[in-house]
Amino acid sequence: MNLSQTPIAIAVATTQTTCPYCGVGCGVSASMKDDGNIAVKGDELHPANKGRLCVKGSALGETVDLDGRLLHPKMRGADGQMRRVAWNDALDAVASKFSSIIAEHGPDAVALYVSGQLLTEDYYIANKLMKGYVGSANIDTNSRLCMSSAVAGHKRAFGEDLVPVCYEDLELADMVVLVGSNAAWCHPILFQRIAKIKETRPHARLVVIDPRRTATCELADLHLPVKAGTDVWLFNGLMSYLAHRGARDNAFIDAHTNGLNEALAVADADCADPATVARICKVDLEDLLAFYQAFAETEKVVTGFSMGVNQSSAGTDKVNSIINCHLLTGRIGKPGMGPFSITGQPNAMGGREVGGLANMLAAHMDLDNALHRDIVQGFWASPRMADKVGLKAVDLFREIEAGRVKAVWVMATNPMVSLPDADLVQRALQRCELVVSSDVIEQTDTNAFAHVLLPALAWGEKDGTVTNSERRISRQRAFLTAPGEARADWRIICDVAQRMGFNGFDFDGPHQIFDEHARLSAHRNGDADPTKARRVLNLSGLTGMDKKGYDAMQPIQWPVQLLSDGSAAGTARVLEDLRFTHADGRARFVPTAPRGPANLACEEFPLVLNTGRVRDHWHTMTRTGKSATLASHIPEAFIDIHPQDALLYGVREGGLARVSSRWGAMVARVQHGGGIPRGSVFVPIHWNNQSASDARVGALVNPVVDPVSGEPEFKHTPVAIEEFRVSWHGFILTRHALALDDITHWTRVQGRDFTRYELAGRSHIADHSGWARRLLGVNDLDADWLEYEDLTDGSYRAVHVVDDRIDMCLFMSARPDLPSRSWLSGLFAKDRLEEADRVGLLVGQPIEKGADTGPTVCSCFGVGRNTICNAIREKGLKEVGEVTACLKAGGNCGSCVPEIKKLLVEIRVTAAV
Repeated sequence: MNLSQTPIAIAVATTQTTCPYCGVGCGVSASMKDDGNIAVKGDELHPANKGRLCVKGSALGETVDLDGRLLHPKMRGADGQMRRVAWNDALDAVASKFSSIIAEHGPDAVALYVSGQLLTEDYYIANKLMKGYVGSANIDTNSRLCMSSAVAGHKRAFGEDLVPVCYEDLELADMVVLVGSNAAWCHPILFQRIAKIKETRPHARLVVIDPRRTATCELADLHLPVKAGTDVWLFNGLMSYLAHRGARDNAFIDAHTNGLNEALAVADADCADPATVARICKVDLEDLLAFYQAFAETEKVVTGFSMGVNQSSAGTDKVNSIINCHLLTGRIGKPGMGPFSITGQPNAMGGREVGGLANMLAAHMDLDNALHRDIVQGFWASPRMADKVGLKAVDLFREIEAGRVKAVWVMATNPMVSLPDADLVQRALQRCELVVSSDVIEQTDTNAFAHVLLPALAWGEKDGTVTNSERRISRQRAFLTAPGEARADWRIICDVAQRMGFNGFDFDGPHQIFDEHARLSAHRNGDADPTKARRVLNLSGLTGMDKKGYDAMQPIQWPVQLLSDGSAAGTARVLEDLRFTHADGRARFVPTAPRGPANLACEEFPLVLNTGRVRDHWHTMTRTGKSATLASHIPEAFIDIHPQDALLYGVREGGLARVSSRWGAMVARVQHGGGIPRGSVFVPIHWNNQSASDARVGALVNPVVDPVSGEPEFKHTPVAIEEFRVSWHGFILTRHALALDDITHWTRVQGRDFTRYELAGRSHIADHSGWARRLLGVNDLDADWLEYEDLTDGSYRAVHVVDDRIDMCLFMSARPDLPSRSWLSGLFAKDRLEEADRVGLLVGQPIEKGADTGPTVCSCFGVGRNTICNAIREKGLKEVGEVTACLKAGGNCGSCVPEIKKLLVEIRVTAAV
């Protein structure tokens, strides 16, 4: 971290807050170190993580510097340049333009696009402004892209968006089924709880259902590599199997459900024969039957599902096909069992509570329900109320491109990277009359098209609440002063609302907003006509808190009731009373007729693209991209493809390839990760125009959406792949930022004492020395400049040394197999180069044995692959625990444990040969 850019801490005392990454919602303790940096560790008292943090959470202290921060309001002038302006000018401009567009074109001509990175209080105010005052439901969120299918499935089955289980149920279950969830990488703290149970209770089983063999599969007792898009066939087959083999709970079904006959008839029609299901899903029949039989015989089953289920044009049906199996067996509302939506973002659940989606109202009320609209409008005393569903994310940007939505305010998200058909998003923003962006980082792909930039508070600076995947509300507390002129999102929205002439936005702090949110959740909840207005979401026990009470608020799960002694009581798991929110109090079986993805592979696009996260990065890397620790594991975008497909389509491991669809294209490096089936490719979602020349996978992604939830088909896009031919490969490590506009292909990644650029080019370079000096900006002919060139193999190496300290280095070759970056990274930590270092730089490899630690495996402790492999061989290590005892690797978050296991197996096999 650049210490000159370190934010100022409010106090030296430790602050208890919440991690801003995934939906696990881990508690974090943050404090100031003597050197001015921020120390971060897990909060041992927080129920979600009990002191553990994954590598992303552990590295939060590396991400709070002010490099790249948007610190002042800015507006684009007539000449197209962004210039700093006063807050009043920016707010007046936004309010005036929104008001004039509404007056001329109506409320549906404006929109907000918000984020699961917002705090609940921010979300609440944004939703209140749009639906209750502007009078339009054109407010949607990037949570539409990850969990809206789960919301829709819950509402169809339960009558309300309810997650019936808690984290403890994972530990109480005798079988955990993970569907479309690489929890080892994406929710590592939850995964470690599962791993711990398997250690203490060896009979507990883990089944992983995923087309890819991910890190999560390394712990599984059974992996079903289903064909992408066939989940409904699989679970309809399970439902049919359970129903006809005596596993149904007839007493529960008769007393608490409706619709079994219709749903079972649909399941039986196509999926009654396991052999047929196995053929369609492309899994081994014996493995399928083993799963079905284990599910039938095991009462305590938790089925956890995530993006692999939700991100589909049939996502809602996939969710309901899972829930159907739990309803059929009565495995819901009791400890150790139930369907479990594992959320992606830290506050996706909080956004759902306050109606952050375009088809919802606050407090789990429905936009298409007249009684609910009346309840919310009456509580807000608002001038108008949206009375129809607004535009969901994908449709919203289509309407912006078409000119029907003329102003959009984007908050805490980067749709130019994260949305499908991302080039359409670019066209939409270019054509939009007014694009406002509230953000933390100034230079993002989306902000490049903004007319107004509003500086928001970041994690560590903002104050409010978030709700995790088990419905646990936790405080996110500020421990840093607001930098520059940055403001809380809720404050910015309130300022604009007041300038638009709206009352109801006068708050002194987030505690007052939370109190209003809590009071609305309890308002007319179950009274008058309980069959129409009852909601399980009820925060009555948290109403009336002043600032002191709000600041002292401890993590608690909703619904929250007020006890007679004045204390608040949370609820570990809902639906224990088996009373559902449908009017008749019963759950619904939902018929889920299986159907394949909307667009199938064809001759032009013969492969299927699957997208997802990597272990150490998050979303579009505006936060994790700052951390050298996190960047060390996977430094550049990649295309994972089966070796036989790579041979068929003429691409090579380590080389570059271009993946294209009918919507767009991108370029990345080819790898054989070993877990991808034939006919598929996998590409991570994180890289963007700030971190790579052409690696936005969103540009390729199929924009078709689920007809119920509106969630896009991120897991199934027909694509083609071809070699991206270049004449040379290279990389640069430098202490200075470089302009690489003339380089054909590049990726930028943050190192601890340097920036790393991976390069490739097509142009012929006649004079390597002159070209390298110009590129690196070394014009002094007397500079300490080391170089080596071999014309026979096209290799070239150059090093710039300043005061005996390495300043920059460039390595090039006609082939992609270049020297180790990890060895060179270590040289940048040295205050003075030794003679052996200089020799090694020219030779292209370290002179000292063991200096090259290899690519990072354990980011928590910075342990490289070579270090682990050498220890395994030299010390005869056979178990992960032995590796951890020797090197610490795997001893913190555990997300590298699957990789260590693979190394143990590989070395054992090699030794046997």
